[in-house]
Amino acid sequence: MPQPAADAVDAVYRSDWGRILATLIGLLGDFDLAEETAQEAFAAAVEQWPGTGVPENPRAWIIQTARHKAIDMLRRRKRFEEKVDSYAATAVVPAIEEPDFDAGEIPDERLRLIFTCCHPALAIEAQVALTLRTLGGLEVEEIGRAFLVAPATMAQRLVRAKRKIRDAGIAYSVPNTNDMPERLDAVLQVVYLIFNEGYASTRGGPLVRAGLCSEAIRLAGLVRALMAPRAPAEVSGLLALMLLHDARRDARLDVSGDLVVLEEQDRARWDQQQIRSALPLVEEALRGGPGPYALQAAIAALHCQARRAEDTDWPQIVELYDRLELVQPSPVVSLNRAVAVAMADGPEAGLALIDPLIARGDLDTYHLLYAARAELQRRAGRPEEAARGYAKALELVTNDSERRFLERRLREIRG
Repeated sequence: MPQPAADAVDAVYRSDWGRILATLIGLLGDFDLAEETAQEAFAAAVEQWPGTGVPENPRAWIIQTARHKAIDMLRRRKRFEEKVDSYAATAVVPAIEEPDFDAGEIPDERLRLIFTCCHPALAIEAQVALTLRTLGGLEVEEIGRAFLVAPATMAQRLVRAKRKIRDAGIAYSVPNTNDMPERLDAVLQVVYLIFNEGYASTRGGPLVRAGLCSEAIRLAGLVRALMAPRAPAEVSGLLALMLLHDARRDARLDVSGDLVVLEEQDRARWDQQQIRSALPLVEEALRGGPGPYALQAAIAALHCQARRAEDTDWPQIVELYDRLELVQPSPVVSLNRAVAVAMADGPEAGLALIDPLIARGDLDTYHLLYAARAELQRRAGRPEEAARGYAKALELVTNDSERRFLERRLREIRG
């Protein structure tokens, strides 16, 4: 395949897959059919573009091709003959064009699609998972990690959600800004989980996918601006949280691309201007509740305000985790609180909280649980137990940067 055509197919896939799929879902009303025909349209592009040249509007070409393939499929399924007539009569979908939106509509295309897919007729977990798959471009494995479930379990949830959409005839249309509040919780979860996947990639080589982080921050800022001056405090909390984490991005990896843990990071490399811009947002968010994002942002702010690792106000962080456990209890929050307790009161205090988490089995496949326990065992002078913990974490880790870090820790403890 000639390189210009190959590059064009790859570029439109990476930049427009979510838009294409959302457009086809709106046109066809069927997630599975939309995904299948979109994939076939890209396969057709791989075959045809080297000979015909790259079309002037590649995204429109993919959508049009997928639409024709859907019509062909439906014609082969006699029970869908009535639908075929309506689809065949439809012109090329309006999303191909760039319309002017009035003040009552969401002005950013990607954000419109996220609000569209976060349909209140579905359970919020299904809204988030489908949107991450459709528009975030995340694989089932990555979404499963976000919800702490096996990929096969998440795949089944996605199948059930798609079936409900099809059977109930749920219409996917762009909501008005007046409809934003009822969809906001799911939208914020989507944005947060996109950021998390960018901040600590599930698998592959690089730990950080900066493009995902930047896009999530941009979307959160846009939601806040759209809902001003009455934006919920949690919108500001989420934006602050992501800005504070992202400010440490450059210090999280060394020159070899290996993970550098928080207490070993060169704080001179943190983006101080970004930290300063986030701190007023933390205060604003805390005045409004505070909710889970505001509390997490407050914890991140305490880390970012400490000039040295040893200056970190761990007792205050423990208090914030106490509140977070009340408003958003989860095994991961409990694990993070246990680590904070260990930093405040010593490794044995943290281990006393982690051991029950392991016994409950809620985080059996979560490598950070075993890595955290191994680190505390190392600090407590229990090298043999620590070595077993690092080995267990290595069995579960899927990111190369994190794997190399754990391997180094294991070599150190055995040496």
